[in-house]
Amino acid sequence: MPTLVMKFGGTSVATLDRIRRAAKRVGVEVSKGYDVIVIVSAMAGKTNELVGWVQETSPLFDAREYDAVVSSGENVTAGLMALVLQEMGVPARSWQGWQVPLKTTSAHSSARIEEIGTENINGKFAEGMKVAVVAGFQGISPEGRITTLGRGGSDTTAVAFAAAFDAERCDIYTDVDGVYTTDPRISSKARKLDRIAFEEMLELASLGAKVLQTRSVELAMRYGVKLRVLSSFEEQTDTSGTLVCAEEEIVESNVVSGVAYSRDEAKMTLISVADRPGIAAAIFGPLSEAGINVDMIVQNISEEGRTDMTFSCPTDQVARAEAAVKKAKDAGIINFHALDADTNVAKISVVGIGMRSHTGVAAQMFKALSAEGINIKVITTSEIKISVLIDRKYMELAVQALHDAFELEKAA
Repeated sequence: MPTLVMKFGGTSVATLDRIRRAAKRVGVEVSKGYDVIVIVSAMAGKTNELVGWVQETSPLFDAREYDAVVSSGENVTAGLMALVLQEMGVPARSWQGWQVPLKTTSAHSSARIEEIGTENINGKFAEGMKVAVVAGFQGISPEGRITTLGRGGSDTTAVAFAAAFDAERCDIYTDVDGVYTTDPRISSKARKLDRIAFEEMLELASLGAKVLQTRSVELAMRYGVKLRVLSSFEEQTDTSGTLVCAEEEIVESNVVSGVAYSRDEAKMTLISVADRPGIAAAIFGPLSEAGINVDMIVQNISEEGRTDMTFSCPTDQVARAEAAVKKAKDAGIINFHALDADTNVAKISVVGIGMRSHTGVAAQMFKALSAEGINIKVITTSEIKISVLIDRKYMELAVQALHDAFELEKAA
């Protein structure tokens, strides 16, 4: 039988009624002839509750026990989903990560998937099981301990299972009905996309669009897993949601597919740095070691052997970044006159595979922002993306202006 992977997020299984609704969707796919692997998250709010209990019990907790506690939320959902399916007359059973087995690295709370065994589940499918309900977000380390995969781990689990079992498709059920040209809460003209390329989705996910987790999109692109993003709360048809697929499967698309934003950005500038070979490595090495997620980097023209180096990072990492560069200065690794941190900026990006073959996108973007009196602080580009840093107070205006400028409310 063909295999289908269906993933249900926390809001989709937040109550028993919602689990029953999700189970009915699974039953529909079983009736079409699929063997179904269902990946479930913990019920909404449960993971945060479990994390809180761990932190209250032991501020300096053992990461192995943290994973043992936090992974239990998915186990509960998996068992309940299997029970509901059985009550519906659908042969189903629940699976925890170690039972599959889903083998991971030993990095507790942020493990990476190394291998998914298919023999156990395929054996049960051969015996007549129609649905394997797998607890997402968890696996087993080489030492035989439960591990968790970190933020977005259930999405990553679902895509990994789709790749391992050569599934026809991986359906991600969430609280939105697809991927939009921008955040509908900011622009009323935002349009749901029928299809979007892996590369575009990866850029949008990394830029702040919270529909899919970046690791899951990377995995889907690497193994060619078709992803479909659907709403758990609406009736579905064959054309519902947004299909994330290879660029070749998209017949026509707009030059720009979407406008993304990230509100919590900071711009940091090292003023008057000695301009010499290796200075960039001397600056960004300590930042990397401190776990700072550096994004945009701009170096000014050198004057009299000195230059300014500007980079962006999340606002919650500013204090760590300041400490890292100060430590590097005290150690004589780098020399600069001052460090300026601007925590009132936002990053706005336009993304589209059509940018590879069309000119003038940057000019159109800058013209639209200029018309609204929005000053650009930093610019970076890639083959299918242009990002700018602007004052945060203009963020929503910039998103609306760019959405209008590229006429994203219109299909290609």
